[in-house]
Amino acid sequence: MRVHAQSIPDVKLISLRRFVDQRGFFSETYNKAALAECGIAAEFVQDNLSLSNSRFTLRGIHFQTGAFAQGKLVHVLRGAVLDVFVDLRPQSPTFMQHGLVELSADNWTQLWIPRGFGHGFCTLVDDTMFAYKVDAPYSTTHEAGIIWNDPDLNVAWPCAETAVTLSDKDAQLPRLSDISSHLDEWFRGL
Repeated sequence: MRVHAQSIPDVKLISLRRFVDQRGFFSETYNKAALAECGIAAEFVQDNLSLSNSRFTLRGIHFQTGAFAQGKLVHVLRGAVLDVFVDLRPQSPTFMQHGLVELSADNWTQLWIPRGFGHGFCTLVDDTMFAYKVDAPYSTTHEAGIIWNDPDLNVAWPCAETAVTLSDKDAQLPRLSDISSHLDEWFRGL
């Protein structure tokens, strides 16, 4: 496992090893001790899996608030995504900055996104399978998000707005400026 800090240093890109032979490959995709050595000491409580049928399916930008704020270890099992993370921690020197990274089954990398970040992704190919490990349980009442095309964030998504497939819920998310007054309360101490 090799860990690389991203443009926002608390976010980590993790390169996984694959041992390939005539049968296929073997890869260790989670090792608590190895991640702890890299500064990722999360206690994961839930695994999630999403399948996106078509290219340019966009999920996010999502986060959970308060005691249900989640750190996420994400990984593409099939296909490819452009993954986006947004720092929502008001005391952070990178507050309201975002970063982008391509995750794919081919590059076989994971991304650690700590608590206090918004997260979303856009699929780059059809039939993309995306796995999440999270360190806090899901709570409907603590679920929040930011609209994917917020002009204040100006994320360089890989497609035109007319090509994106969104859920009805994601299409109704607020702009960051509409929720910014709540961020200190939601992410105090992170």
